[in-house]
Amino acid sequence: QSYVWKLAHEEGIGELQDLYANKFKEVIEKSGGGRVSVSIYPVGQLGDGTNLVELLQMGGVEFAINNPGAVAPIVPACNVFSLHFLLPNNTVKLNKILHEGEGIKYLNELYLKQDMSVIDWMPTGLNTWTANKPLRTPADFKGVKFRTMAAPVIAKSYNAYGADAVPIPYTELYSALQLHMVDGQVNPVYAINNMKYYEVQSHLMLSYPDCFVATFCANRDYWETLPEDIKRLVAEAANEANVYIIENQVRISDEGIQYMKDRGTIVIELTDDERGAFKAIAEQNRNIYTDLAGDKGQKLLDLLAADAEKLN
Repeated sequence: QSYVWKLAHEEGIGELQDLYANKFKEVIEKSGGGRVSVSIYPVGQLGDGTNLVELLQMGGVEFAINNPGAVAPIVPACNVFSLHFLLPNNTVKLNKILHEGEGIKYLNELYLKQDMSVIDWMPTGLNTWTANKPLRTPADFKGVKFRTMAAPVIAKSYNAYGADAVPIPYTELYSALQLHMVDGQVNPVYAINNMKYYEVQSHLMLSYPDCFVATFCANRDYWETLPEDIKRLVAEAANEANVYIIENQVRISDEGIQYMKDRGTIVIELTDDERGAFKAIAEQNRNIYTDLAGDKGQKLLDLLAADAEKLN
């Protein structure tokens, strides 16, 4: 039997989810010996955010790479990844938690109840801040109009620092920064580079409060129809794709930082003490998350915190 699969993801061509998807395609089509064909649909082609989640749930695509923020409306516990200074700011250590931790096992069960079979989790970029001034202390955020995703946990986390969080679509952010509708924003280095935010922001703060993560999922009903040998090939290809993007993340980030430096961006790496001041505020405001996610969220938070502590 042959298999023709659609794989949708949320990022642009050349970004980390796209690199993952293309590596998966390369490996599975080779290991499948011509039995498997994968068509990749990057952001915008079949929808984005919650639209892609719904598409996967309904079986409109066999596979998708989703951002937990887009899954959060149906699995509120997913908002845990928006909490600051909870998990390691090191992608190798974080990847270990995402594959071996008790928290992820629990979260995978919540995904399964929503018709999504999780095959892989991946860190896709440590978050950094940009602005037209240094942001080294919570006091520096006071009065700053700071763009965030339209997610309550993210917005309230920056409000706790004193910022005025403003939700603006990713595709509209460049013009919003250019027109001073907002003063700063948060994204991984590769996204800042790809979207050229450095052209309209003078400072880059390597703060690493949290990390974008993503899931590679199959539609649950479809996954259950696949024979075990095909499932094994999918898992092996996903593992190779995971290793590939982990190996490339540090290089992409370092090259991106240097690229921005060469164009005049002032790069500031926050010290441990500076990060500690933000961490103290973040830890005092964990209820931002638990009030939204309830008992399941509290359980996941406790499991992930224990996983991180065990790793340390």
